[in-house]
Amino acid sequence: MFKLRPAFGFTLFAVAVFLFSSGLGVWQLERREWKLGILNRIAVNQAAAPVSLDELLQGEPLAHEYGRVHVTGTFQNDREFYLAARNLKDDVGIQVITPLKTTDGRVVLFDRGWVPSPKKDPATRPQGQLAGTVDLVGVVRRNQTQRYFAPDNDPGKNFWFHVDVPLMRKMAGGTPDPKMDAFFLEADATLNPGGLPVGGQTQLDIPNDHLQYALTWFGIALAMVGVWLAWHWENGRLAINGRTKVQQ
Repeated sequence: MFKLRPAFGFTLFAVAVFLFSSGLGVWQLERREWKLGILNRIAVNQAAAPVSLDELLQGEPLAHEYGRVHVTGTFQNDREFYLAARNLKDDVGIQVITPLKTTDGRVVLFDRGWVPSPKKDPATRPQGQLAGTVDLVGVVRRNQTQRYFAPDNDPGKNFWFHVDVPLMRKMAGGTPDPKMDAFFLEADATLNPGGLPVGGQTQLDIPNDHLQYALTWFGIALAMVGVWLAWHWENGRLAINGRTKVQQ
């Protein structure tokens, strides 16, 4: 026989904690499925052979996100963009994004890689300022949006905190195009003359800890149920087979 006299205030608090924790647990499971989709897309597209820019643009470019694209053109080295960034070792520096004018006149943003802050000035890394026609393979990345609490881009000072492809392409003389404005390319790890910029900065090993987080939140929800029951037992509000903690 189970009898219970719930305490209104504590019960209200316990229900709020239970619902909040359970909701976060469900959200983490949804995030896990989202992350698994990204990891699957990375695996499939990375395993595929590089496609041409024309092949990429025949369909939806972002369907090939993290895949590789072969492009031929000329770097507009006098129009570099500088993105505040850390390298894979967490060193502070700059990502150098250079417009590439293809042989058919299109402008593609190409993230050439990372340089330490003292090497921001192109004059300090002349060997890496490739001239003439280049053949490159880049990784497809999507246009970025400003994150919460992140600083604003400062185009006037050429200092950026996220890659604004439409604006950068426009500033580089590119023609607005929904497909071209949806992505940019990141350099692979091929060594540049002089060693800078350092390519291969694409983060492919993305952690997926959402199941662990979900179990933690569900555990908190269940623990709240246990605390609620224990409190009512300790205060004589819960009776099992006619017996309460107070009577014992």
